[in-house]
Amino acid sequence: MGFRQGAVEDLDLNPRFWRGKKVLLTGHTGFKGGWLALWLQTLGAKVAGYALPPPTDPSFFDTARVAYAMTSNVGDVRDLASLTAAVRQSDPEIIIHMAAQSLVRPSYEDPVATYSTNVMGTVNVLEAARAQSGVRAVVVVTSDKCYENTGAQREFRENDRLGGHDPYSNSKACAELVAAAYRYSFFPGDGAAIATARAGNVIGGGDWSADRLVPDAIRAFGAGRPVKLRYPHATRPWQHVLDPLAGYLLLAEKLCATPADYAEAWNFGPAQNQAMTVADVIEAVAKKWDGGARWEQAPGTHPHEAQYLGINAGKACARLGWTPRLDIAQAIDWTVEWYRAWRDGADLRRLSEAQLDRYRALATA
Repeated sequence: MGFRQGAVEDLDLNPRFWRGKKVLLTGHTGFKGGWLALWLQTLGAKVAGYALPPPTDPSFFDTARVAYAMTSNVGDVRDLASLTAAVRQSDPEIIIHMAAQSLVRPSYEDPVATYSTNVMGTVNVLEAARAQSGVRAVVVVTSDKCYENTGAQREFRENDRLGGHDPYSNSKACAELVAAAYRYSFFPGDGAAIATARAGNVIGGGDWSADRLVPDAIRAFGAGRPVKLRYPHATRPWQHVLDPLAGYLLLAEKLCATPADYAEAWNFGPAQNQAMTVADVIEAVAKKWDGGARWEQAPGTHPHEAQYLGINAGKACARLGWTPRLDIAQAIDWTVEWYRAWRDGADLRRLSEAQLDRYRALATA
């Protein structure tokens, strides 16, 4: 990746900053959004969420009882009036925008919904923020797939050209442009600070989305059948979900402290040499699961996906003091631990909070 993993004290999340802080989180019923909502609750923030109902059954949001200590509003980011009302009611100091159509294959099946959610949804969030004077910082979460991928096996940096071959990736590039236009046009130096966050391929307990690697594997292994892989030799920047979420929180803190220094785009990816092929990840998950878990090549032709994707987070490491805490082996261990606990009927909110505690201990040891 081109940067050295920093010492553990580099991560400087300030619990006092978050205690009592009013935060609006869009997409809180999704996988990453649910984890972030739970994390904010454990920090003592006043969390309000705005999202559609959980997109899967089961879901992290339900199994970890994320709604327990927050205000959960059901709504669509494409509905500007409803979203504006939710922002007005929660009166947030910080908005973290994570609501999205987040999958490549459905973007081929319904590109209109993908663009309307990911592009106009972002417009609506920023319009709602513009109408609320108390907003100090907005973090717009996009994707590492927002870059124009020409097939060259190199890690993307924040100043690389935006693009995206498929509608999902392209819509995330469009969301980046929307955020930049709003930053320059409507949020002057004394207004809310807007930053965008581009993370790698995340894994972790509680993701049940279709057409995602680990959820597909857990479903297949649970049914006693092999998981079918479309592109087993494709390489991705895998990371545990808590690593980029820590980056989003740290970025929000920095935006509130010195907005002019941080209102820009940021990559959050794994440490150097942590990229792995799809097949390698699944073989590691299968080894941790049960005997007999295996994979097969999916038959037929499949929509285009880049064979190599890497993301360079050197800027976040150097300027934010952020660094990934979990290597790929640990990320797989924690992920399988969560799904095995789900299979065994454990208290998943308690387990998820315990993983958050372990993660924080890594940052303060």
